[in-house]
Amino acid sequence: MTIYTKLITPSALIEIRECLPFQLLGIDSDNGSEFINQHLLRYCEQNRITFTRARRYRKNDNCYVEQKNYSVIRRAVGYHRYDTEEELVLLNQLYKVLGVYTNYFQPTMKLKERERRGSQVKKRYEPAQTPFRRVLESSSVPARQKARLKREYEDLNPAELKRRITALQNKLVDIASRKMRIAGVELREVREAAFSSREDHRLNSAQVKLSVKRSSSTR
Repeated sequence: MTIYTKLITPSALIEIRECLPFQLLGIDSDNGSEFINQHLLRYCEQNRITFTRARRYRKNDNCYVEQKNYSVIRRAVGYHRYDTEEELVLLNQLYKVLGVYTNYFQPTMKLKERERRGSQVKKRYEPAQTPFRRVLESSSVPARQKARLKREYEDLNPAELKRRITALQNKLVDIASRKMRIAGVELREVREAAFSSREDHRLNSAQVKLSVKRSSSTR
């Protein structure tokens, strides 16, 4: 087991727990070794946190997390490989601002009920709300935490948050473009690839494979 897994994972959980407005009761992780290890299990046992894991090759076990991984993370940072210390600092800054912007100003709908009628499925959703508003309506969140969130909300400017997010995104793209330029890739292609959709990403991969196959068959 690496020192990184032993030290960073529990410390990251401590930081996450301090940011949550409610008590962390359980963790349901995937099967990566950064989660499935004695260090994290010991931490959960000491803090009375239920620790479970998803089934192998069943991403739908954590479907809500997987959904946010695309709708929030991938749409914000794209599909580039960020592997330098400078990029790590920018990513941490971006995630901090993005978390505030998403939790306070991005409403989402929750499925209320689902009814099947023959081959058709009818879904009804609750009114769209931000995570901030849902926390305020929750009876399990202490009043002092709600008051703290209200104070934070009053000091926020969504337009300023959006400008900061865009500025950090541009810095990440500029760094990626410098690395890709060394490899002979044009800046325009870097910007298009950075925030392309998952479907476009798969399509481009398929086109590359097809072109390689065609070129090899003509030889």
